[in-house]
Amino acid sequence: MTNPAEPLDRLRRRTSEKWGAHPSDVLPMFVAEMDYPLAPAIAAALHEAVDLGDTGYVNPRDVRAAEAFADFARDAWGWSPDPARMGIATDVSVVIVETLRRLAAPGDGVIITPPVYPPFFDLVPEAGARVVEVPLRDDGTAYSLDLAGIDRALGAGARGVLLCNPHNPLGLVHSGEQLAELSRIVARHDGFVVSDEIHAPLTHPGVDFTPYLSVSDAAREHGVAAESGSKAFNLAGLKAAFIVAESERMTELVRRLPEEVTFRTGHFGLMATRAGFADARDWLAGTVAAIVENVELLEAQLAEKLPGVRVRRPAASYLAWIDLSALGWGDDPAEYVLERARVALSNGPDFGREGRGFARMNLACAPELVVEAVDRMAALDRS
Repeated sequence: MTNPAEPLDRLRRRTSEKWGAHPSDVLPMFVAEMDYPLAPAIAAALHEAVDLGDTGYVNPRDVRAAEAFADFARDAWGWSPDPARMGIATDVSVVIVETLRRLAAPGDGVIITPPVYPPFFDLVPEAGARVVEVPLRDDGTAYSLDLAGIDRALGAGARGVLLCNPHNPLGLVHSGEQLAELSRIVARHDGFVVSDEIHAPLTHPGVDFTPYLSVSDAAREHGVAAESGSKAFNLAGLKAAFIVAESERMTELVRRLPEEVTFRTGHFGLMATRAGFADARDWLAGTVAAIVENVELLEAQLAEKLPGVRVRRPAASYLAWIDLSALGWGDDPAEYVLERARVALSNGPDFGREGRGFARMNLACAPELVVEAVDRMAALDRS
């Protein structure tokens, strides 16, 4: 059963970035927030906490959220991370920065694979390291990691890889075979991998997600994973994520993180995360089903109304990477669409040079919004 999105008039009462950044005549389909109601199990857990006045500091000795995630990972992906080897932090970006600070010396190169989540371009220098771009390979049909390019970059002095798995903005789920080969390459260069797996719980039916730390002993030795329920359950504002290690070396890194990295984590965030992974799996399945229906709807709408536009079906999450270059709307078509059609998409060039001519659309919404967005864009193409 799919989950229905909230009515538009109710959504416009929200004050988060998605609904507060633009005037009411704009359809907001940019930042990665979902329009679905909060999972009932999560809402109940938060209401109970408010009723109790349980609004104090996070308790790092309470491992129930980590255990709930580990149980979910075992059931969904056949991977059983040890809660005793996990740390907590405010969000995946903090996990990335704090681990990179300890794995890369100042000025070291860290590989990213554009087009990729825009903050990656900033998180690497925030950690004191240097961005090394190895763009994804695109054979015209599918994207994939450029393993030979990563090998060359590591051979030229880069120290590690900041992996996006599944890959934002493409919804690309890297294969276990590619990840295993990546682990061999990184091990050969004595490097490291920090794997951002925030979109993994939103993998679509029939697709196998492979956690990086599950692919080999080498991956477990040199890898750290950043995990969270924030995208799966729409909890970004509650601030909670996991730093997951499997080797003694990386577990020691987690244990040596500053105390404040732990204590800045949101108490409500961990409560909501535990409730989500433990008690809201049916809600998550319904949400993914609704997203897949919207992906199919977008494909049909574009084929009918904007046949020159290309979108490759994502295998995870609710983000569609749309090639609008054939329409002649410039390197940043999202800017044109916002100004002329009043539809807010994510700007393609923010994801790297490879994003010129592209835009990212958020499909975690009512089907009617997908239709309206395409109608508005199609009207531009006819004008």
